[in-house]
This record gives sequence, C-alpha cells and structure tokens, in this order.
Amino acid sequence: MAIITLDLNNIDMEHICCAIAEKKGENCVGSKKTWLKERMQDGLVFKKLDERGKVFIEYIPAEYAFAPVTAENFMYINCFWVSGKFKNKGYANELLQECIDDAKSKGKSGLVTLSSDKKRTFLSDPKYLKYKGFMVADTAEPYFELLYLPFDDNSSVPKFNDCAKLGEIDDRGFVLYYSNGCPHTDKYSKIIQDYAKSKSINLKLKKIDNLKKAKESPTPFTIYGLYKDGKFVTNEILTTKKFDTIL
Repeated sequence: MAIITLDLNNIDMEHICCAIAEKKGENCVGSKKTWLKERMQDGLVFKKLDERGKVFIEYIPAEYAFAPVTAENFMYINCFWVSGKFKNKGYANELLQECIDDAKSKGKSGLVTLSSDKKRTFLSDPKYLKYKGFMVADTAEPYFELLYLPFDDNSSVPKFNDCAKLGEIDDRGFVLYYSNGCPHTDKYSKIIQDYAKSKSINLKLKKIDNLKKAKESPTPFTIYGLYKDGKFVTNEILTTKKFDTIL
C-alpha cells in the first residue's frame, strides 16, 4: 500500500483518522482539516497510508510548530501514529524514513518531537523513537521529554521555552489550554466546561489559536493541557467520566 501526501488540492477528499472516533453527524475532522490547511502555508506536511486507518505522520518546520520549543533549522513532528491492524507491519519505519528524507532534502539539521518519560496517551512512544536514534534534548515538568534526531554533529540542541518548563501557571481553579491540532478538542473542551459549570466549578478555557500563543504556552502539549490551582494535571483529552475521576 502506498504512502500519500495530503496538500491543499486533495485534503478535502482524503480521509484522516484520529485516536478518538467521530460520531455520526459530527464534523470534528473539519476543524482539524482547516487547521492543517492554515499550517500547510507554513510548510506542514501530512503523509498517510492510502487506507482508512490511523497510519500517518504530520510535521512542520520547528519555527512554525504549535509548540513552545526552540529548535533552529529542525523539522518538528506534530503527530506520528500507527495503530490497530496496521501495527507491526513496518509502516512506522516507512513513515519516519519519509520524514527524514524530506527533512534532509529541505536542508534541515534534524527532527524534533514531543514525547514523555514513558508511553503516555496522545504522545509519541519514547521507546520506539529512542530505538530509532532519537535522544533527549530537554525535559519539562512533570513528565515531558523533547526528543531529537540530529543529522550531523554541528546542529544546536533543541530546547523547551522557559514558559513551558515548570508545569505551572499563575491562575487558580481549573484552566484548560487547547488547540485544533486534534479534531475533537473543541468539542470535548466545551463538554468539560459545561459539566464543570453544572457542578458549580469554574473551568476557564484558553484556546491556543495562533503561533505566538503556542510559542508562549505553559503546556508543552498545546493540543490539550489541564491545570488545577496552577499545577499541571493531564494532557489526556477528557470525557466527563474521566473528569469526575480527577474531581
């Protein structure tokens, strides 16, 4: 099966998958496609298996990545996913190699991506990436790791911006940062906010909707980051049931 590249000419016709299933009648994927189109103008590339499944890699020049990182001349992997029946068939290696080849052809110094101290929901698997040669460039509280794969010995080491290092914010109560980097964050952020309101709990939403906000974000994972009384709680996109567990 072939690897295809989405662009402005074919993205509306192609299927894209997410870890969260879209319910009948919803158009959550539409918000993600709009977000992708905007990022494509800054060099975002989305490659996927020509199948209906979660088999894709999404990357962009690091200076335009919706992430509070500094990675001069690196390519930043936003999302890298192979799951279900497509696992253990070599597709992850193939997608990663396509990303490496593309980055090298564009004169980049290496790849960089967000991961964690162990496999965690919605973050790239650190065990696999380290097996493929990625190294820890920097860390941020409480468990985030910035992994990088340099193409030469002369490249600078990427780092988290200071705003994202401590896992803390000044606001009290519940605060949820999110962006449309995932198709379902708009939906689930508002569901959680309404559910919190029904329990007389104040939950403030802060949408990361431009590059400046992303680079100054306190949460390394700008797709979703929940804080309580100034402390980071989770990057997992929550249902009301899971939010109840936190409460």
